[in-house]
Amino acid sequence: PPPFFLFLGCVEDVGQNRAEATLPRLAELNAYVAVSSTRQPLSQDLLAPFQVVVLTNSSLEEQLWVGDFCHSHGIKLVVADTRGLFGQLFCDFGDDMVVTDTNGEQPLSAMVSMVTKGCPGEVTCLDEARHGFETGDFVTFTEVEGMEELNGCGPVEIRVLGPYTFSIGDTSGFGDYVRGGIVTQVKMPKHIRFKRLREALAEPELMITDFGKAERPPIMHWGWQALHRFIRQHGRPPRPRHQGDAAEVVALTREVAPGAELDQDLLRELAFQATGDLAPVNAFIGGLAAQEVMKAVSGKFTPITQWLYFDALECLPEENKETVLSEEQCRPRNSRYDGQIAVFGAELQAKLGAQKYFVVGAGAIGCELLKNFAMVGLGCGPEGCVTVTDMDTIEKSNLNRQFLFRPWDVTKLKSERAAAAVREMNPALQVSSRPDRVGPDTERVYDDDFFEALDGVANALDNVDARLYMDRRCVYYRKPLLESGTLGTKGNVQVVIPFLSESYSSSQDPPEKAIPICTLKNFPNAIEHTLQWARDEFEGLFKQPAENVNQYLTWVSGGAGGWIGPLRVLEGVWGVGSSPWGGRGGKTNSGTLFWSGPKRCPHPLVFDPDNPLHLDYVMAAANLFAQSYGIGGSRDRGAVAELLRHVRVPPFAPKAGVRIHVSDQELQSTTTALDDGRLEELKASLPSPEELPGFRMFPIDFEKDDDTNFHMDFIVAASNLRAENYDIPPADRHKSKLIAGKIIPAIATTTGAVVGLACLELYKLVQGHRRLGSYKNAFLNLALPFVGFSEPLACPRNKYYEVEWTLWDRFEVQGLQPDGQEMTLRQFLAYFKKEHRLEITMLSQGVSMLYSFFMPAAKLRERHDQPMTEIVARVSKKKVGRHVKALVFELCCNDDTDADIEVPYVRYTIR
Repeated sequence: PPPFFLFLGCVEDVGQNRAEATLPRLAELNAYVAVSSTRQPLSQDLLAPFQVVVLTNSSLEEQLWVGDFCHSHGIKLVVADTRGLFGQLFCDFGDDMVVTDTNGEQPLSAMVSMVTKGCPGEVTCLDEARHGFETGDFVTFTEVEGMEELNGCGPVEIRVLGPYTFSIGDTSGFGDYVRGGIVTQVKMPKHIRFKRLREALAEPELMITDFGKAERPPIMHWGWQALHRFIRQHGRPPRPRHQGDAAEVVALTREVAPGAELDQDLLRELAFQATGDLAPVNAFIGGLAAQEVMKAVSGKFTPITQWLYFDALECLPEENKETVLSEEQCRPRNSRYDGQIAVFGAELQAKLGAQKYFVVGAGAIGCELLKNFAMVGLGCGPEGCVTVTDMDTIEKSNLNRQFLFRPWDVTKLKSERAAAAVREMNPALQVSSRPDRVGPDTERVYDDDFFEALDGVANALDNVDARLYMDRRCVYYRKPLLESGTLGTKGNVQVVIPFLSESYSSSQDPPEKAIPICTLKNFPNAIEHTLQWARDEFEGLFKQPAENVNQYLTWVSGGAGGWIGPLRVLEGVWGVGSSPWGGRGGKTNSGTLFWSGPKRCPHPLVFDPDNPLHLDYVMAAANLFAQSYGIGGSRDRGAVAELLRHVRVPPFAPKAGVRIHVSDQELQSTTTALDDGRLEELKASLPSPEELPGFRMFPIDFEKDDDTNFHMDFIVAASNLRAENYDIPPADRHKSKLIAGKIIPAIATTTGAVVGLACLELYKLVQGHRRLGSYKNAFLNLALPFVGFSEPLACPRNKYYEVEWTLWDRFEVQGLQPDGQEMTLRQFLAYFKKEHRLEITMLSQGVSMLYSFFMPAAKLRERHDQPMTEIVARVSKKKVGRHVKALVFELCCNDDTDADIEVPYVRYTIR
């Protein structure tokens, strides 16, 4: 297939024109996009109407005349090509390409604490967080008191002086700074000049993707031109692994770049793979090319300037390459996999077909993985299989990036529809689907037999907890793991190789910084704060009280202490919190202004039934309260507004003597416990459960995607009303939904590129590469653009006595003795003393403590002669399931000198 377009062809399409076979499947992806095909040869009349032209699999002569025409007529040009494990990309977006947003990041902002008068004036920001600006950035100011000339002035260029300071030019004629102010980054248009292809061919600007191979792009640039010359002279590309053709390509490269120092081995590989066609490389280059098209038409994100060359030669065999990849092994076989056989030979194709893989998740990444697996033939042999699981159903919003799904698949299971789609692409694919969430609850399904039969796992998950769980399973069963993820234009790939690399769990990102409670409660200063407050209000009004009531109605009192749980919550609901309302001039004990810096002084709102935002809040809250009580609501805004006109809302009056907590520590230190008297008072004021037979409430779980359930209506109205209290600019429904719903940005281009790189690692795993340096973890940000690679980190090594071990090692203990009896605790302890010179001081299984040296003597005597599984069942109060072949024990041990030492875990086999 051409590398830019995804050729959604099936077996029945063989022999058809590629554009015509692709067209109906491409049109299915989005009914709002008009697509058409033509068999006309390229001409100026054909190109003239278009904004962007993308050339794939084209000759250099065609590229040059198209490049000249497009450049002179203001048409953007992208050239994309792949040859086996090699990729090429070129962009020409004209003499003056205007980029409106270079990186796609939200503009930075910071709160001002001081501005000096001078030339230049210096701005100091609050030291709660670094401002993050860079020299050359442009900023604007709002809410500055005193030096008000700054407010509303045009964007000002800055020079960074430190993490909290920067200069802004001449402020000597401005008023004296008093307080306040917010400084916000402004994204300024950036102008980029592109050379036309003919000029760029002679004077190339090269984007480096792998700094470990920084010398290769110039050689590939010349080699690709030599390849075009070879094809023009012979009417065909070089044959796979043909030594004579490869030597001629090297000679032609010398003609293209006379006097240049050439890497002949690299050029020979380019020639050997000229007929190669690999789905993962197509996906990577195609994803990048598609993103460049989006940049060309939108002006958003920085384009590639101008050439990008890529190779993944680490995918070739580590040893005996000349023997494994002979001309005979790589010759065409009239197979759908000939493009792959040309690169890797027929033996690897057979290995790919025999693989058994588990794909966890059938969302955006899962769809791309399955597509690539079908294309490369993974699990397509009689012994192979691919299992995909996902418990989610397809939503309409999935259709922009989970391309295996169609509008008629909405509400159906993702795993089932994804499996059906790739089965149509490649009927030989042995794919089965399941609707199960991976986790401890499904270990009867994904048991020892299931994992032991696998060759590897590919994660396509959207949360860290599930990733950590699957990582632990892969380490335990010693299976390789392909881990990948995306966030908008950003993506990453991590490959986990048993006994070689660290695991996913070995290093984690720092946790997201939480918004302090006192900020949410008393001092919001950004829309994110009011949205989080609104989400908390939703839980506190429509979910938690109903859950507490239902819990109370089924509660069995065990004395005053037995009531503490629900009564504490009820006391909190009924209690009156502190009020932050106060005058602007209030001061702290030290004499400084209280409402300053990040603390914005609030003002009350006057209820107005004719204000649409006020009515939105009442409509949403009333209907949600009705739902939680199981009664009908009303969608008649006019009737509700008329009713509210007769409701008297008393004017707001702040409470006197209220202490406002300025930090979470202060808030926690003043939390008072409920005394027994208050508990009894609350208990007496509530009707007993017996007085409310059959009554229950209906807790509401927040659901952002249903526009008819009033959930987002409440969030938007509550957040924007609170924002108005604190003079914070409001957010529209779309922005509110993104923030409150914690929607992770996702685009198909990044997904395609990331999964392409992940599947390149698959080639290495299937071949059994044993050099850590052969593998690549990848990081990319298509907005910048940036693509980088690093070698996976080796697994850390530990030692006890002279025994070296890693996270992949463990003690293997056979629980059943030769006489058929299971090992007792006494025998288990003695075994480690004798075989490993280790004194076990503590022994646990999961959260259950099975043995410790400080246990009471009576309990130790009782357990010493019990079988290990019996102890586990008694302590955990759970029977060991019949599906469990082995138990995992964690040990604390002393060595011969009574020193604590770290040792691996124990795999205790019982079946």
